Amino acid sequence: MSEERTSKRIRERLELKLPVRVSCRETPDFEWMEVTRLIDVTPYGAGFTLKRPTEKGRLLHLTIPMPRQLRTYDHAEDQYRVWSIVRHVQVNVQPDKKPTIFDVGVAFIGKQPPASYETEPSKRYEIAASAVQSMAAAQESIKPLTTSDQRIHTRHKIAIDVVLEVIDEKGLIAQREQTVTETISRKGATVFTTLEVPAGRFIRLTSTQYKTTHAAVRARTTGADGIPRIHVEFVDQEWE
Repeated sequence: MSEERTSKRIRERLELKLPVRVSCRETPDFEWMEVTRLIDVTPYGAGFTLKRPTEKGRLLHLTIPMPRQLRTYDHAEDQYRVWSIVRHVQVNVQPDKKPTIFDVGVAFIGKQPPASYETEPSKRYEIAASAVQSMAAAQESIKPLTTSDQRIHTRHKIAIDVVLEVIDEKGLIAQREQTVTETISRKGATVFTTLEVPAGRFIRLTSTQYKTTHAAVRARTTGADGIPRIHVEFVDQEWE
């Protein structure tokens, strides 16, 4: 077999159902870990499912008993510890009211996270054009995700009754509040809340009139009326 054919085969997605430990730090003070299984893998990325929401651009740390021929470093270690960036997320609603599953695809970015991770773990990134199929240092292989299109969808001043739920590090509901939206669009909303939910955390919003969706908290502010609210962006589906 030629070297070219061997290289091409290594880059193909392999269906290896290996266990993988996924760690995510949503804020400097909040981190969770989930054990799941790979769907497929290449030297440059992998696919797997999660019971928790995540979003495109977030950093995840993976620990995998990965075949050494697929690694780009740590060939002598039992476990392959690699940082990755989320490239896509798709919600997979389960039948019979079973917990929602998220299909996640990631790209590996290297052995170390970018320097900003310690103070800004919720910062989102995208793969730099020059780093396609490369395992350069994280600082070189990724760049901050552009958000120039963040507000292209009109927000409507509509009060929709919702249940706001915050999930703890064990995957259980830690806090729940019945509240209303102040504004809402296809991509996000502003929600009144008395809960202390910092930017970077993921929440679940459920409306009996509409649907259940997951969102990332982008900011928490207090209006001129003295009422606190959070500004969120939906991560798994649009609100229609």
